[in-house]
Amino acid sequence: MTQRLTLPGVLFLLALAAAWHVAALAIGSPSFPGFVQVIHAIVKNHAVFALEMSRTLMRAGAGFALALMTMLPLGVVLGRVRTIGDLAEPVIELIRPLPPIAVVPVAMILFGIGDAAKIYVIAYGAAFPILINTIEAVRASHPMLSNVARALRLTPFETMRLIDLPAALPQIVAGVRLSVAASVLVAVVAEMMLSTDGMGMFLMRAQERFEIANGLAGLLIIALMALAINSAVLAIERRLLRWHYARLVGGHSPG
Repeated sequence: MTQRLTLPGVLFLLALAAAWHVAALAIGSPSFPGFVQVIHAIVKNHAVFALEMSRTLMRAGAGFALALMTMLPLGVVLGRVRTIGDLAEPVIELIRPLPPIAVVPVAMILFGIGDAAKIYVIAYGAAFPILINTIEAVRASHPMLSNVARALRLTPFETMRLIDLPAALPQIVAGVRLSVAASVLVAVVAEMMLSTDGMGMFLMRAQERFEIANGLAGLLIIALMALAINSAVLAIERRLLRWHYARLVGGHSPG
C-alpha cells in the first residue's frame, strides 16, 4: 500500500488532536492528558528524546542491515533453486509466525543482554518481509528470462545477479520497506526487555512512574519518526524504481 500525506489528511489529524484535547479538558483527569500537555512534554524533554531516539535508531539500523545482508541473497537462492527452496519452506513457515518477543530468551542465552542481543531480535523481526517477498518475486519471474540466461550462457550466480534480482526488484523493495518499519517497532520492544536506554526503556520508565504525558509523548515521537523514515524510504523507492513505475498506467509512482 502506498502512503502519502495530503492536506485533507493533515487537517484530519489536526482535528483529531483538537478533539483529543477538548475531551481531556472535559474529563479533567491526570490519567488523561490533553494533546497540548503531550506537546509540552516533548518540548520539555526534547534533549532526552533526541538521545534515546538516536540509540533506538542505531540499533534498528544495525538489525535491519543484518537482515538485509542475509535474507536478500538467501531469498534469491531459495527462489531460484526450487529444490533447496522446497526443503527450507517448512522451516520458514514454522519460524515465521513466532513474534520477535518470543526469541528474546534465545537472544539472551546467545548474546546476554547487550546490544548484540537487541540487534539479533531486531534482525529476526525484519528478516521475513525481505525473505518472503524475495522468494516469491524470484519464483514469479517470467519464464522467458530463464531462456535469456541460457542463451547468454550465464552461470547460476550470474543468472541470480543479472536476471533474477533486477526482475524481482519491485517486490523486493516492497518487502524492504516493510522490514524498515518493523525494525523500528521491534527495536522499541527489544529495548523494553533487554535495555537500560533507548525509547523502549523510556516508555517503561514513564509507565513505572505513572508519567502518562511523557509516555504519550514518547509514543508520538516514535510514530513521527516512523512516518519520516517511511517517507524517506518511499523517496528512495521512487528514484530506484523510476523505470518500473514509468511502465504503469499513467506513470504514477507511490507516495
